Amino acid sequence: MNFQLSEEQGMLREASRDLLSDRAPIEHVRAWMDRDGDDGDVDPEVWRLTADLGWPGLGLPEEYGGSGQGLVELALVAEEMGRALGRGPFAPTAIVGRALTATGSPGLRSEVLPELAAGSAWATWAFAEPRAPWSLDGVRATARVDGGAFVLDGVKTAVQDAGGARWLLVTALHDGVPASFLVERAAPGVTVRRQRTLDPTRAFHEVRLDGVHVPDDRRLGAGPGGIQRLLDEASVLRCADALGVMRRLLELTVEHTTTRVQFGQPIGAFQAVKHSAADMALLVHGAHAATHYAAMAADADTDDAARAACAAASYVSAGAGEVAARALQLHGGIGFTWEHDLHLFLRRARADSVLYGDAAVHRDRLCTLLRPSPTADS
Repeated sequence: MNFQLSEEQGMLREASRDLLSDRAPIEHVRAWMDRDGDDGDVDPEVWRLTADLGWPGLGLPEEYGGSGQGLVELALVAEEMGRALGRGPFAPTAIVGRALTATGSPGLRSEVLPELAAGSAWATWAFAEPRAPWSLDGVRATARVDGGAFVLDGVKTAVQDAGGARWLLVTALHDGVPASFLVERAAPGVTVRRQRTLDPTRAFHEVRLDGVHVPDDRRLGAGPGGIQRLLDEASVLRCADALGVMRRLLELTVEHTTTRVQFGQPIGAFQAVKHSAADMALLVHGAHAATHYAAMAADADTDDAARAACAAASYVSAGAGEVAARALQLHGGIGFTWEHDLHLFLRRARADSVLYGDAAVHRDRLCTLLRPSPTADS
């Protein structure tokens, strides 16, 4: 498999890294972590600059103002977001945009996608629920028909950047079958509450739906299969974010071990430290291969796209935690301190390891995908 970037993809990565390092360095991230309320979700100036760079419309069709790129290009930006601890609704907006592009009605696409592409509004996916697995089996919110509309009830958790979102893509059970609905954030019956989470570099919210009326044309055409595919794509983007975190953890560790001196020499000269750093590098390379293959498989719609997404998600979920643990060990006690940047990457890595399902969720599904069907020859 050739993972070499094209010239355009290389330029996208370079431009994304330059923007984040110049306009959203770690000092900027720390300053925004201390803000309360919805105004702390997204820096409007940084979001405007990302819109000028074309991020919001990167994966949207050209007819709606987008660039028509695929999951590979979205993953490149997501990786840079993770590497810089970037905050903002890039990933959730990209996922909702892909859902609307694939199964939204023409009228709904014409109404929403141009605004998403321009960056004048953003959207997020309200899928996970409290004390439930991040899978279709964990959906408990309900949708019932009332005249010419649907009425939604339920509670969603860990909804990224919901506070300032214009739209919420809500997954709920209609007649016992998962379905997706595009809901106005300001609709009556929608309550959004900021959550305190392990990861302070991003904003997550609880969303309550109490008798929320949604017009019939706001239901997307995706059934369980389409929603599962969207979960796979969201997992790949989460893997890309975690890959960026893992890369930065490795860089910080190499820098520390080559400058920290003990017994008259850098600690990186000791064999045990070298071996641990080499193990970190192997995990990073494995995460790169798994993530980018999954993105390429999704874009090509290959037969193994779902298996590739599960394999990447399970590998990266476990690998991110291992890289974070080794980075902390090699930094010593300084890695625990609030003043050192390492602990912010540790928190982000831990959050990425459970978003859109932890390793156990994806391994279980992978086993199901690999199990021969009952009709297959033994």
